[in-house]
Amino acid sequence: MRLGSGAFATICVAIEVLGVAIFLRGFFPASVKSSSRTGLQAEPPAPEPLAGASSNWTKLPLPLFSKAVIVLIDALRDDFVFGSKGARYMPFTTYLVGKGPSHSFVAEAKPPTVTMPRIKALMTGSLPGFVDVIRNLNSPALLEDNVIRQAKAAGKRMIFYGDETWVKLFPKHFVEYDGTTSFFVSDYTEVDNNVTRHLERVLKRGDWDILILHYLGLDHIGHVSGPESPLIGRKLREMDGILMKIYTALLTKERETLSPSLLVLCGDHGMSETGSHGAASAEEVRTPLVLVSSAFERKPDDIRHPTQVQQTDLAATLAIGLGFPIPKDSIGSLLFPVVERRPMREQLRFLHLNAIQLSRLLQENVPSYEKDPGFEQFVMAEKLHGNWVKLHLEEDRSGALLNLGTKVARQYLGALRTLSLALSTHVAQYDTYSMAVGTIIVLETLILLLLSIPQVLRRRAELEVPLSSPVFSLLFYLMFLVLSAIHVVVCTSAESSCYLCSLPWLAAGGVMVLVSALLCVIASAFARMVMDSTFLRKVQQSAAHPCSGWSEVGLLLLLGTVGHVLSLGASSFVEEEHQTWYFLVNTLCLALSQETCRSYFLGDDSKLQCYFHTEPGTVGATCMRQDCTACEAPKAGQASKGLPSGARGGHTRWAVLAGPWLVLACCRLLRSLNHTGVQGAHRPDLSHWLTSPSHRMELSCLAALSLLAVFLLAQRGCSPVVKVALALGLLGVFCYRAATGNLLFPWQPANRGISKGILEARFVYVFVLGILFMGTKDLLRSQVIAADFKVKTTIMTKFIWKPLRHDVAEITVMHYWFGQAFFYFQGNSNNIATIDISSGFVGLDTYMEIPATFLTVFGTYVGPVLWAGHLAHFLSAEASGDSAMGRACFCYALICSVPVATYIILVTSLRYHLFIWSVFSPKLLYEGMHLLITAALCVLFTATNQTGHTSAWTKTDARN
Repeated sequence: MRLGSGAFATICVAIEVLGVAIFLRGFFPASVKSSSRTGLQAEPPAPEPLAGASSNWTKLPLPLFSKAVIVLIDALRDDFVFGSKGARYMPFTTYLVGKGPSHSFVAEAKPPTVTMPRIKALMTGSLPGFVDVIRNLNSPALLEDNVIRQAKAAGKRMIFYGDETWVKLFPKHFVEYDGTTSFFVSDYTEVDNNVTRHLERVLKRGDWDILILHYLGLDHIGHVSGPESPLIGRKLREMDGILMKIYTALLTKERETLSPSLLVLCGDHGMSETGSHGAASAEEVRTPLVLVSSAFERKPDDIRHPTQVQQTDLAATLAIGLGFPIPKDSIGSLLFPVVERRPMREQLRFLHLNAIQLSRLLQENVPSYEKDPGFEQFVMAEKLHGNWVKLHLEEDRSGALLNLGTKVARQYLGALRTLSLALSTHVAQYDTYSMAVGTIIVLETLILLLLSIPQVLRRRAELEVPLSSPVFSLLFYLMFLVLSAIHVVVCTSAESSCYLCSLPWLAAGGVMVLVSALLCVIASAFARMVMDSTFLRKVQQSAAHPCSGWSEVGLLLLLGTVGHVLSLGASSFVEEEHQTWYFLVNTLCLALSQETCRSYFLGDDSKLQCYFHTEPGTVGATCMRQDCTACEAPKAGQASKGLPSGARGGHTRWAVLAGPWLVLACCRLLRSLNHTGVQGAHRPDLSHWLTSPSHRMELSCLAALSLLAVFLLAQRGCSPVVKVALALGLLGVFCYRAATGNLLFPWQPANRGISKGILEARFVYVFVLGILFMGTKDLLRSQVIAADFKVKTTIMTKFIWKPLRHDVAEITVMHYWFGQAFFYFQGNSNNIATIDISSGFVGLDTYMEIPATFLTVFGTYVGPVLWAGHLAHFLSAEASGDSAMGRACFCYALICSVPVATYIILVTSLRYHLFIWSVFSPKLLYEGMHLLITAALCVLFTATNQTGHTSAWTKTDARN
């Protein structure tokens, strides 16, 4: 079967996306779980240990609190409560923390610091998998054992208001609820008012046991304006007033019922210095946890400082305080200050229940649990506990009983800490089978692309895929039988669940067919390449040709790409990957400048590469034709063929010489626009200076000039209708930013109120769709008439690639490099916290998943997408051969596939690395998304090329 290089590359990238998806499903593991079922039938609690006899305490202790109110403030950092902001904007909360009946903690949240995984951690006590970052967009029902399920099983009436994620995680658990969308980040007022409006009515009622409030406004302000916004103080003051109202109402109810209640203030995650979250910086993982109750006695001189705990400790504490069994999958420890005022027997009973639950979880997930230090401490504590109970039942009132009880409590607390730490280290079980299958698919695709390079270098750039040969069929069936046998053996002998084993046999068989087919195609392609003596002879002839050597720029592109791929094995290089791309792009600009100067001043044109557009038979860094004249040195008295004659003098000459330096200056300016990475994200940059309220006028002028420049550069060659639509669309962009308060109109008062800019954004969308429609028609038309005239293009096209006559592969790699650099120029990084989800809600008044996801992804990867679009425009306007777009698509797919395949191998080997979840895993998600976007771009390239090719043939037939 014969395929064009572009179509072949598109198919390969699509297959690679499937392989990466299978690998991700196996790499991001499920948390450790209890082997016991989590049905409605609760297991009986473990009895109290007693030396030499049976215990008379086999039931759960009575609850410590009659009611509980959980106030979860999204993105509440610890310094917002315990720091200067808390003292200034939350005076009542500061009083409760410093002098009130409370216990304060700094709860550490594990990455990923996004809402849904953190809610799961708070309610189940387990560490959610990293793949929950993706599930955060559409949360499924929570099937693990949790506090909410235990409360429902106990007949408790629960009410919830706030983030609708709770409603999705716990469907049919709340007797009353009102969910609000958590992704519409432009709204930070109504989203909280919809919660508070229920408070006064619910607090007066007594028909509920647990009230949960999840406020989103603070998180939304952080996403839009950052932690230093003046809106943060207003929101904290609002939350402080709400807490005072709740606490006062609970005290009033306690006077009637004479039973204490519990008020919990917590955050799901923190907020980075840029206002986002998702990673593992101190600002993102440190959250306040304040427990307030009249049961917590406090002396006037009792000064308590917040202690460090884990966020997973709250589930065990809530379960014990409300009289529920601890969730089976919890790895958290009881917050002992909550029960330290209770009688010693109750304290030890609470600690024993927690320790017995953790030890059982350890036994079910760690084969050598007997040798674990935490388990050994638990066995010792349980033995001492039995001795204490025996003395207690004998009514021993000596001081030895108190001393022994204190010793047992300390032993239990040490065992709890050690057991929790051990379970945290064993928290994940990798699905190695799925990882192996995904890796094989990705590597097979990469090898196939590499083996196809010789065929792509031919003039027609077509590939012969041997799918019908007898050898292929025999090898295919043999491989399919072997892989099917391996699949059966793995799925019948695996102790842990495998994703591929859970698939239907038809789907699993399809994966086996794909792996077998790819292996057979690789074998056939390798055999064809070895046996093709004609191709080898051509390679030898071209090697002896003066045009066959690698150019300096070509070597730089090759070595730079290889160096970048190798750098992904170091965590520091992954965190600061933007520095690698900045260095490569700057070096490329200097190399282009050096090549330009040598060509113009030294007249060294003999080593210029053959240009694909003037010599259709030349490709890559070698000439495949024997009559290649474009690479010969110019004879005396003749104009050089390496450069256009008009570019040898006048203003054009100096413009060409200044081109690389101008690009280098622009890159240096863009580098200062947004500081990113771990080391420099906190440093002040140009964007912070421009977006500050005191420099709004400067930003407005700069935006107006930039939009004007965009119009002047983009309107060339456009029809009048497109020019009008472009002008109105750019004007709408300015109006949108002015409506949201980022920019100023000259006639607009400085104190004018801001809005969401929904009308202005939709106004822009209308013209964007119109421009896309008309622009696509113009692009297809330009392909048909590309042989008749040349289209003037931008600085880099006119003054760099055209004068120096680089081939398709080099130009494609250059576009890829600049696209990657611009990805980081935007302020992105390999940190999930730098994703600007506010861009997904421009023009939306309600949350719509598909448009919001598309806008967020496009806003994140707009740099690579725009450079890929420029590549397509350049090739359609400058290339005279139909194979140029196909070659570019193949090169783009190859250069994107190499780092993905390499990185998959690296993270597999580093899966037990200390920074696997904080550094390497987010990068893996970015690579997977980048590959998916590459697949979409390849589809676009191929479709455009095929449409233009068909149109050209239609026009030729019409002329004939």
